[in-house]
Amino acid sequence: MEVHTFFLYLLIILLTARIFAELAVRLQAPSVIGELLAGVVLGPSLLGWLEPLQAIKLMAEIGIILLLFEVGLDTDIRRLVRTGGKSVTVAIVGFLLPMLLGFALGYWVFGLSLLVSLFIGGTLTATSIGITVRVLTDLRRQHSVEGQVVLGAAVLDDVLGVIVLALLYEFSVGGGISLVNTGKVLVFVAAFFVLAPVAARMISLIIRRFDAVSEIPGLLPTTIVSLVLFFAWLADVMGAPELLGGFAAGLALSRRFFLPFGVALRTDAKFADRIEAQMKPIVHLFTPIFFVYVGLSLNLREIDWASPFIWIFSLSLFAAAIVGKLLGAFMIREPWPLRWVIGIAMIPRGEVGLIFVELGRVSGIFDQEIHAGLVIVIALTTLLSPLAMKWFYACYGERLHTGVR
Repeated sequence: MEVHTFFLYLLIILLTARIFAELAVRLQAPSVIGELLAGVVLGPSLLGWLEPLQAIKLMAEIGIILLLFEVGLDTDIRRLVRTGGKSVTVAIVGFLLPMLLGFALGYWVFGLSLLVSLFIGGTLTATSIGITVRVLTDLRRQHSVEGQVVLGAAVLDDVLGVIVLALLYEFSVGGGISLVNTGKVLVFVAAFFVLAPVAARMISLIIRRFDAVSEIPGLLPTTIVSLVLFFAWLADVMGAPELLGGFAAGLALSRRFFLPFGVALRTDAKFADRIEAQMKPIVHLFTPIFFVYVGLSLNLREIDWASPFIWIFSLSLFAAAIVGKLLGAFMIREPWPLRWVIGIAMIPRGEVGLIFVELGRVSGIFDQEIHAGLVIVIALTTLLSPLAMKWFYACYGERLHTGVR
């Protein structure tokens, strides 16, 4: 491809993603739906203007790593500790049930292979903390009882999801499931989660000192992006997916992260705020490219829409995705309206689910029909949750305030 043609492609992707994201938000839908739809419209499914080229794929992979960095940066480990058993129950049950239901449907109902079924189950475990936080903030319920339980559960969901993603990555690279490889990945992931945050925190102290004396603007985003990319490379060297490095770097630099290693490693809240403020424009530049790339990779024309498989497959997984998360919330002792709203808030798969699906597609695990069906499920859950939460608060908000059972 000519360089000027690539520039034109990139211009179209960025502007179209922004326009569709703005339209989605105005229609009360998450922006990620608009960016995904932009890729569908520009790609082979509709207009056929753009293809998922290698250069766009590389930029999309940077977007994934930076997206997981932002997820880690927004992760509040202390919130999980404060909400205690309720968040843990919601997270673990809401993590295991969708995975088991997704695997069972894939393996026993649709007769898919073991690896494909595991990827399907892994995809259904995700919860998009970004979408959940935005809806709760819009409704001014982020500091409520249910808001704290949901956000605490979403934190644990993120950590468990990244571990499952690392395992699935190993299975896809290794061409199958091996107990030896599984044990190796778990050891590497555990070591990475212990050592990487400590290293990142120490490096951040050096960055902070240089930032205080530097007379050239832009030192902070340059060094932080370099740190994220270094940790992405390190994660790959240790046998884990690159995006695990982005998550670990974000977690370590979070203003709410804490380590039992002494006062010297405590977080400087103001410095963490500056990191977040200066990194957000870069993250928001690259992550839409990833979502558009997912849409470009989806060729809806190759799907046999007359076949009952795609409809039965999508609807059954959609039901499993909803039921699995709702049952996790039903396990805690709270008034029923509170349980319902917690369960609904855990439903959206959003960008986290799309990362699972993209890994399955790139690895050759998913064919076009499975890939399309899962993207449909993620889109439906992402749309359903914000709309259902707003309706639920409009109808039952008073009962939630008074604690009526």
